[in-house]
Amino acid sequence: MTATAAEDGSDLVNLADLRFGATVLYANDDFFASKDNLLLPQKPIFIDGKYTDRGKWMDGWESKRRRVPGHDFAILRLGVPGVVREVVVDTAFFRGNFPESCSIDGASVRGYPATEALLEGDVAWTPVLPRTKLEGNSINRFAVKSTDRFTHLRLNIFPDGGVARLRVYGDVLAEPKWMGRSGAAVDLAAAEHGAIVVACNDMFFGSRHNLIMPNRALDMGDGWETKRSRREGPDWVIVKLGAEGVLERLVVDTLHFKGNSPESAALCVCHAPDREPSGTREEDWTPVLPRTKLLPHTAHVFDEGLGAHGPATHARLRIWPDGGVSRLRLFGVVTDDGREAAGLRYVNALATKDAEAVFFACCGARAFAQRLAATRPASSLAALQKAAAEVWASLAADDWEEAFRGHPRIGERKAPPTQGATAAAWSRGEQSKVESASAAVLAELREVNEAYEAKFGRTYIVCATGKTAEEMLAIAKGRLQNAPDAELRAAAEEQRKITDLRLAKLVLAAEARR
Repeated sequence: MTATAAEDGSDLVNLADLRFGATVLYANDDFFASKDNLLLPQKPIFIDGKYTDRGKWMDGWESKRRRVPGHDFAILRLGVPGVVREVVVDTAFFRGNFPESCSIDGASVRGYPATEALLEGDVAWTPVLPRTKLEGNSINRFAVKSTDRFTHLRLNIFPDGGVARLRVYGDVLAEPKWMGRSGAAVDLAAAEHGAIVVACNDMFFGSRHNLIMPNRALDMGDGWETKRSRREGPDWVIVKLGAEGVLERLVVDTLHFKGNSPESAALCVCHAPDREPSGTREEDWTPVLPRTKLLPHTAHVFDEGLGAHGPATHARLRIWPDGGVSRLRLFGVVTDDGREAAGLRYVNALATKDAEAVFFACCGARAFAQRLAATRPASSLAALQKAAAEVWASLAADDWEEAFRGHPRIGERKAPPTQGATAAAWSRGEQSKVESASAAVLAELREVNEAYEAKFGRTYIVCATGKTAEEMLAIAKGRLQNAPDAELRAAAEEQRKITDLRLAKLVLAAEARR
């Protein structure tokens, strides 16, 4: 399988690229031509006179002629989740057998659901592209105005017919966990992490987008390759990083480029969070790797002698005088600002039901999750926390009690299952210091928990992060003296603190760890 340049000229990443693992999971009918052809990277072809036992061989997905009401459809899982900005429905060589029109729906589904689950009514499909007229034997390009993050798409064709290829261009939005532990190095130039090649001076033979695709290149066509420039050079390409970070290790891979690899390369970085830097304005760029000789068909690793630089949002690779590079890897540490910006992009783009689910893990009151989801987009973590505090303060006492029930007893750490695995993991981390308590302190905690529940009718909760068992025991004894109304407000304030911390964990991908 050979990856080709973006023949339809998109400046965005194809979320349905097979190299990401995209696949067509189901088609209700592919009698004449297989659904699997839809995502093939090659341009469609036509072979005159080639037939199968079912009819004319076609390089695409083609259903039989419908003789009953309805329409045909195919469901695909995107290789990477993201926000769809543009779709291309290519009907190449389908002249008398193309669909009259098409529409596209999107869904956000966690994990890897079985096909049967996607066909059931529980999946919430959201319109991405309304029913739109198609032209035969044409590249039908449609802009999309959706702002939601999707994992699956459903292509509907009316009433039947053939589509050669489907391309789904958009912004990759991986879960914030890709940024790893604070201080850990990750590939900031990986397309699956949200990086994108925003510009280059030439990509005559191979698309610039290939440079940051997963795995090593399949062949020479699966790289970025410029024409023979007949000049001194250099050629250049600019990568917008998946998140702001500081580089520690670079990989410039010329795999498969044997007679056409560059003579040398250099890499610079730029901090431009609110603009796209120029490829030729030298004052914008800070050198990281000086011009260095390259070898053909080699993965060059550079982790020593790199130039000092601050946080970067973009990187520029220059090659002399021209040639091909198959992959560029830029390993670095995401900054705190980078974590916040990437996490907010994710949270703001979640479909409403997904946003409600992650906010419910932060605070187990359903009304809270619904109302906070409706306040998006958040401009910063502080703004999200402020909105959360305002929503929490506006809720009724019954909503507060619902949230309180989602917490384990102090000293037990096993949370009720109502809020899901993420909330349970956070609870364990928040109470991690309890394990170091003596048996006597744990016994006294159990007694105080029981006394508290007998008096107030709810589990004693406290923002446990950073507190020892002894400290939580002392706080509980003091709060046992409160009147019921005062204690309700005290418990609500502790829930607000817990929610604040969990929202930070959500946005910054700061998993609770022991």
